[in-house]
Amino acid sequence: MKATRAEDLTHWLTRRPADAVPRAELASLVTESLLDLPLAGTGATWARFRGLAELGSYDLSLARLAEGHVDALAVLAEAGHEPVPGNSRLGVWAAGRLATITGRRVIGGWRLHGVRRWCSGAPSLTHALLTAFVGSQSQLFLVDLGAPGVSVIPGTWPAVGMAGSETFDVRFEEVDVSDDALVGPRDFYLSRAGFWHGAIGVAAVWWGGSRAVAKPLLSPKEDASTHRLAHAGAVRARLWSMEGALRTAAERIDEDPADLKSEARALSSVVRHLVESGATEIMERVGRGTGAEPLGHDGAHSRRVADLTVYLRQSHAEADMAALEEHLLSGGALRGFS
Repeated sequence: MKATRAEDLTHWLTRRPADAVPRAELASLVTESLLDLPLAGTGATWARFRGLAELGSYDLSLARLAEGHVDALAVLAEAGHEPVPGNSRLGVWAAGRLATITGRRVIGGWRLHGVRRWCSGAPSLTHALLTAFVGSQSQLFLVDLGAPGVSVIPGTWPAVGMAGSETFDVRFEEVDVSDDALVGPRDFYLSRAGFWHGAIGVAAVWWGGSRAVAKPLLSPKEDASTHRLAHAGAVRARLWSMEGALRTAAERIDEDPADLKSEARALSSVVRHLVESGATEIMERVGRGTGAEPLGHDGAHSRRVADLTVYLRQSHAEADMAALEEHLLSGGALRGFS
């Protein structure tokens, strides 16, 4: 299988109509094999991150759906699980409290029950990787979303930001799955190095979204004030630093794909913090440098700002930084940290 290049995605995205719908675009990307990005740790992690960033630069709702599909492929590969045949559209629904979904043994397989929130792409995906409590441990299942008992709960994503991601709550009402649906051993999802690598992939999308949000400020303007120029220079510097953090992370992942140095968790936390704080600063500077004009009269820009504001809250802000410090104080590793 030939891995998709960021340039291939860019060419495809520039040909899309302005009114394209994210769920339809996801289906086209999958059909045309444009989401077959290199797996993290295979020597081309930077190409993977660049591809995710290109999607983020284009449309963050589409990028959220595509990132979920790309991450699901990586999880299945890491588990040694057979991929889903055909043009299946995949997601990873593991956010929020795990205890909301339970799994129990039944004759011939397993039965899943409960409600999972934060299910991006719920109305349009074909399969999802779903974590559930089995006893006191978590288990990852690959669930066919067309199975009896799976239903999207209408009205559970009233948000303006990331509206196109269709991140609804989904009910699993006594859903039966076979043993073939098991993905990895118990507690597999959170215990693997790829969990942290995937989290950095999300930051790559944020970086791409930040590049798009910055465009009104960075567009040439003959009568630009010193005030505007100062904000523009600071934004360019911030974008450069975000790219540098992601490049460094890609290099370290390729050097140690199995995380033998036990750096993946701290690396992920640091990179996500740098990109999230950079994206937050960029949104503020673009507003200060351009005023209300693009927010009030450029629908695409105002939507990007709303989308990025919501997407960045996948970061848990100070809670993540507290967890990083506790991890490092308890012996966690990251080269370059004292």
